[in-house]
Amino acid sequence: MRFLFLGDMVGRTGRMAVFERLPGLISDYALDFVVVNGENAAGGFGVTEAILHDTLAAGADVMTTGNHVFDQPEALSFAPREDRFLRPANYPKGTAGRGSGLYEAKNGARVLVANLMGRVFMHPELDDPFHAAESILSDAPLGEVCDAAIFDFHAEATSEKVCFGHFLDGKVSVVVGTHTHCPTADHMILPGGTAYQSDAGMCGDYDSSLGMDKEEPLNRFLSKVPKRRMEAATGPATVCGLCVEISDRTGLAEKVSPLRLGPLLGEARPDFW
Repeated sequence: MRFLFLGDMVGRTGRMAVFERLPGLISDYALDFVVVNGENAAGGFGVTEAILHDTLAAGADVMTTGNHVFDQPEALSFAPREDRFLRPANYPKGTAGRGSGLYEAKNGARVLVANLMGRVFMHPELDDPFHAAESILSDAPLGEVCDAAIFDFHAEATSEKVCFGHFLDGKVSVVVGTHTHCPTADHMILPGGTAYQSDAGMCGDYDSSLGMDKEEPLNRFLSKVPKRRMEAATGPATVCGLCVEISDRTGLAEKVSPLRLGPLLGEARPDFW
């Protein structure tokens, strides 16, 4: 199975880059399944239902999120009825929406997608993501209920992300980190066969502060006094993500590569498709 994950879309420039690039990537690489993290798509803070639908129309199969999932109040209304929209599964019981789901890929494979959020340096502090992941997999084990399992781990601390990857190694196809908006160079296949990257990076303007116009963040570091609201940067965006070839026989990763397309960052494409 050919799988693509795209990191956090930030603002209009980030989401438009995804909408423009994704159809071609699906066609050029004959992708079977695509997951996009969209938690910063609406001006850098949350996501609207219209943006969700536009992302799915561009070719995404599922949208994951993170700590900004409910920054747009309408998300509380549409999350329960949109089964391809995921919020972190370790939110307290009764929170609107769902944290995981089973979906069908273009090649007919059954794909489990789960969204978890870390607890180190994160707000709000949610339930234990390790226990939540175990619970999800007990209901949908790889090789039995699903043919591939994708986990978006939205977390700040690299140490927590790495440990989460090793915790799930051999039990899932992919563990990919989101939230920090900077693509890491540690894409690899862990010893048990799980593809891993600490952070996929963002789809947004890298001439910025994590996708936000850099003037106000810089002001706050220097003066400690906010002057205005944070706003998403509007320059040309780079699309960043992770490409994984998943075995149809075992559901584990066989090949992994970063994807980076756009200005400022060095371009990266998979050489195995």
